[in-house]
Amino acid sequence: MKSRSLTVTGLAGVALAAVAIGLQSCSTVPVRLLAAPEIAGADFVGDKTCAECHTNISRAFPSSAHARIRLEAPRAAGQSGCESCHGPGSLHVASGGGAGKFIVNPGKDPGTCFECHRPTEAEFHLPQHHPVLEKHMSCVQCHDPHGFDIFKPAGGLAMARLNETCAQCHREQTRPFVFEHPALREGCSSCHNPHGSINAKMLTQRDPNLCLRCHAQVQGPGAAGRVYIGNIDHTSLLRLGTCWSSGCHTAVHGSNVDIRLRY
Repeated sequence: MKSRSLTVTGLAGVALAAVAIGLQSCSTVPVRLLAAPEIAGADFVGDKTCAECHTNISRAFPSSAHARIRLEAPRAAGQSGCESCHGPGSLHVASGGGAGKFIVNPGKDPGTCFECHRPTEAEFHLPQHHPVLEKHMSCVQCHDPHGFDIFKPAGGLAMARLNETCAQCHREQTRPFVFEHPALREGCSSCHNPHGSINAKMLTQRDPNLCLRCHAQVQGPGAAGRVYIGNIDHTSLLRLGTCWSSGCHTAVHGSNVDIRLRY
């Protein structure tokens, strides 16, 4: 597969280049790809040809951020969408179609996704990560590349139904609890990096500072240097370890017996 490079149109000057990724995520700016995945001997046929067989996908695709892609390969100037990620489709069409026949399937190999999403690829190389590189998972298990899920935000690819997506595998952590951890309302990614982390269990932080982002309270002058949580002095307790490993709040996702998240 040839290396592909990205340029973003509609930006005036180098000074605005830093916001390019943010604009892409909102699907407001077309993205030009200089090369598509390589399929030896195949030519580009265009999205209309793809739509003849993949009708349902073609109907949903305009709502996806990937629909903003414009392929600028010499053989396919101005083409957009399907072949930007799946490669030229003439041999696939001539063979009568079929899964994996003369076509690239990013759902089987994340390499195509990583051509544009290099920072995400780097996160999968961190010590703790979801096993995408090992091919035990794929990007499409968590992200909708075609736009079927109309409840996802304008970017089309972020996990708007974050907890539901995680619940497909992590049922014990996302099941209903009598006393829920309010952080779950913000989504699993409020504590976990879903791609990878240097910390155990893909936590964004590995010490009590993870909890103190929400739970620390600022007390009056008489409590200077003390850490209060829920009007209780936790200064000495924090020395025992993290809130969940010190034997206190071990039911970090929720508890059926204790409002303070204990088992």
